[in-house]
Amino acid sequence: MMSLLRFFCLLLYGMALAGWIGMWTGPAAVVTQIVALLIVGIHVVEVLVAFRLVRRYSGGLATSIVLTLLFGLLHLRPLKLQAKRAAQLDRGGE
Repeated sequence: MMSLLRFFCLLLYGMALAGWIGMWTGPAAVVTQIVALLIVGIHVVEVLVAFRLVRRYSGGLATSIVLTLLFGLLHLRPLKLQAKRAAQLDRGGE
């Protein structure tokens, strides 16, 4: 399910990019561009609010920031679950 949602995020960004470079025009292209910008804007806020989780990614901070900007909670949720599991192990598996 997460992979499907990630695919649709990339599809949205691809369609918005097609509109920005002029390959796709019309009202639907404009709406798609606005929606993509709003989603990326929300993801910027997620980077700032959940920076502690963003830093937990094993692939490097810059990569994690880019993935959060693209996918938001789809990237952060596994990191949160990983942090929760680590905290439970630190407490002795309660």
